Amino acid sequence: MTEKQDDPRQQAILASALEAFAAYGFRKTSMDDIAKGAGMSRPAVYLHYKNKEAIVRSLTRAHYAEKTANVSQALSGSGSVSQRLARAIDGQIKGLAEILTSPHGREMLDTSKSTASDILAEGEAEMTALYADWLHREDSAGRVHLPNGPEETAKTITATLMGVKMTATNAAEFEQRISQLAELLGAGLEVR
Repeated sequence: MTEKQDDPRQQAILASALEAFAAYGFRKTSMDDIAKGAGMSRPAVYLHYKNKEAIVRSLTRAHYAEKTANVSQALSGSGSVSQRLARAIDGQIKGLAEILTSPHGREMLDTSKSTASDILAEGEAEMTALYADWLHREDSAGRVHLPNGPEETAKTITATLMGVKMTATNAAEFEQRISQLAELLGAGLEVR
């Protein structure tokens, strides 16, 4: 069972699984639910994924691939340090408010953490590296003030985003905290 990100059948399975997990929760979702939503038979789904855990791992991998591309594009774009950082943070958290407010959003996050902890760790490390590389370039150009250096600042950014994600109780609170965080970080980093 090899994963092909552009395989339409696998994309249908992943989309169906995400919808089913949001509606019923990970534990109550069956492979039949996923197959029906994807317009496939259960045996056909098993040709692509051996179980729900494999689907969660694939969803987590896809999540980080999308977020990495969003953050990379935002940081390499034009604008002030604050503007690029705000766009990067927005790209990183895009879609999370919907997950957090779904009836089983917390369960989905917990399942990802327990089932795909290695992918989460790799994804967060890649995010941190993107921010660190960008901060290093901005520091070299004299556009940011980094009392603790690019790597530590990048770790703080990603850890803080993770903290907001895990503590916000609803979408409005999540979006407000993220917006405030982006504003504070941008103002604190940018040399004026």
